[in-house]
Amino acid sequence: MRIHLYSLHGLFRAENLEIGRDADNGGQIAYVMELAKALSRRPEVTQVHLFTRRIEDAALSADYSKSIEPVNEKFDIRRISCGGKRYLPKEQLWRHLDEFVTNALTHIKSEDVFPDWIHSHYADAGYVASELSANLNIPFAHTGHSLGRPKLQKLIGGGMPEDEAYDRFKFSDRFNAEEATLLNSEFIVTSTAQEELSYEVYENSDKAEYHVIPPGLNFERYHPYYDELNDIDPDRAELRKQARFSVKQNLEKFFSHPDRPVILTICRPDKKKNIDGLIHAYGTDRELQAIANLAIFAGLRSDINAMPAGEKEVLTEILLLMDKYNLYGRLAIPKKHDVEWEVPEIYRLCALKSGVFVNIALNEPFGLTILESTACGLPVVATQDGGPSEIIPVCESGLLVPPTDTAAIQKALKEILTDPERWQQMSHTGVRRVREHYSWDHHVEVYLKLVAENRSEGDGKITKDVAPNPKLAERFKKADRMIISDIDDTMIDPKNGNPGLDELKEFLSSRGNQFVYGVASGRSFALIRDVIKEHDLPLPDVIISGVGTSICYGMNASSGFDKGWIGHIGHQWNPDLVRERIATLPALELQEPENQNDFKISYYLHDPHLTHEVIRGTLGRAASSVNIIITQQAYVDILPRRASKGRAIRYVANKWSVPIQRTIVCGDAGNDLDMFNGQTRGIVVANHAPELETLRGKRRVYFAGAPAASGILEGLRHHQFTESAS
Repeated sequence: MRIHLYSLHGLFRAENLEIGRDADNGGQIAYVMELAKALSRRPEVTQVHLFTRRIEDAALSADYSKSIEPVNEKFDIRRISCGGKRYLPKEQLWRHLDEFVTNALTHIKSEDVFPDWIHSHYADAGYVASELSANLNIPFAHTGHSLGRPKLQKLIGGGMPEDEAYDRFKFSDRFNAEEATLLNSEFIVTSTAQEELSYEVYENSDKAEYHVIPPGLNFERYHPYYDELNDIDPDRAELRKQARFSVKQNLEKFFSHPDRPVILTICRPDKKKNIDGLIHAYGTDRELQAIANLAIFAGLRSDINAMPAGEKEVLTEILLLMDKYNLYGRLAIPKKHDVEWEVPEIYRLCALKSGVFVNIALNEPFGLTILESTACGLPVVATQDGGPSEIIPVCESGLLVPPTDTAAIQKALKEILTDPERWQQMSHTGVRRVREHYSWDHHVEVYLKLVAENRSEGDGKITKDVAPNPKLAERFKKADRMIISDIDDTMIDPKNGNPGLDELKEFLSSRGNQFVYGVASGRSFALIRDVIKEHDLPLPDVIISGVGTSICYGMNASSGFDKGWIGHIGHQWNPDLVRERIATLPALELQEPENQNDFKISYYLHDPHLTHEVIRGTLGRAASSVNIIITQQAYVDILPRRASKGRAIRYVANKWSVPIQRTIVCGDAGNDLDMFNGQTRGIVVANHAPELETLRGKRRVYFAGAPAASGILEGLRHHQFTESAS
């Protein structure tokens, strides 16, 4: 099994990770690297490729410009160019993600590194994985690491104006990516149960499947302060000794009394890390100052004035608070630290001095530093918000406090620092428990079982199992673009005289081999064939019927159906259970047999106020395996989760190497919505249903001023499709 990991915006390299360099290079970087290494150790994994952004920037190491960098025999880093050469913060990457997708696809095909499974990390990679999954017909999982909506709520609660937050952090792009990821991924990995609950603020939260799999640690690096690990090779032992000496020298030069215990925090200079809250707690407690020194490793810096605004603000505040509370000789704020070698030694040095590690972030989704310090034998005082509330009870390695309660923080620190017996109990218990519950080997074992369950025969490789007639085959080979349209109220509008239909028919009929033409409808294949004959429509090259549950090439029902698509969408589909559960909803009435198929259960909706949430609640656990589509508040289609018009279109485009970026989709109603996701270009006709208004303002989607076929023609001219086809 070949696995692709995607993490776009951080700085990845085989050695010496620059964790803490800025807000985009925190614990997520270490998490992804350790996951990749752990996966590469598994016998069933043949190769792990970590895809990230390629950077050529004079301010950074040349390591980040290498196209391919081996890490071990089965794991390499592959860097894809997009958005120019310079390093960009993640907020500036959103408009370049489609370029990343295009270039990644080119790389995958040219290097023949097609994946069997994809895993994305953070929201921007979730968008990329959604696109690649659709293009390659490969399932994917996702780890969010941090979520946009909770972050926005925290920023607004902290006084930032909403419009400023949207502009600065590009929340519109982030929310759209997060919603699409919830909808399209096979499952979401969370580190804690509380992190799973954080997704409830998303519209598509109930459409996703969640699995809590805590990350692990590299116990060769994060070992107890009393364990010298004498069996490591001499070179590594020497590097460790050098790091220990450097840390001791660098830290103790700040202190008037270097022999005192150290209260330690290691984090990015981010407002939500609540560094000011820790300094305030320490600076207002003379007893605490007499007991211990305070050390703050807040990322890497050289010139504060040259740093991004948010980090500059936090670091400036640290200096002002140090001066305000006169903490000279008691507070250390080193400018840099080496993550690979020095960070573990920092933990161990503080443990040797019987100190305490502190993480009192306002919101901490997980808390990797808590595991690291615990593994080194250093007790912890941690925020009761988020991941620490689950880690600390499991490891019994510290105390939880409200992150804004100064008195509680002071009390917890003194309880640990002044009770040697309690300190030792927390230290020793923590070391034992963290090894029992937070290993990468355990993480990947659970993870790969889930991967195996979510891969089916139809996944992975798109096969040429259908050979269209020679004329169709020639067109699919030569065409470099495609148009797919809904039929009812999009191509045809009989009640209004079918405006523009004759001109559209003439355009489609004269296409030659320049482009592929297809239809995508909620109708069954037989009913689509009837309407094509009734209105004398040009014969399509591909028919997507049943709201995306079947794909047929040409009009040959006996041999034209795509068996690969049928195998793909059948995963975890249980139609009998769906019908049994839905029968308890009086607002839904089963439609006639001709509107049903093996992968589509259709109902009339008699209560326009019935929501997706109610239907999903009725389905119970079966809801995670279905796709529910409500159209015009009058019809409900329940399909396998992997089936939809949009997914079927992307499958066809990739199967026959028709560029998805040059594919036009046309629609008017709710069951057309997902055709407009991703890189397709869209046309919404003027006589569209209200549910398509959510697309207004979206890049690549054109809202025509004319209805039906005349609107399609208007949109084709807007997208310059007619000119390129002439």
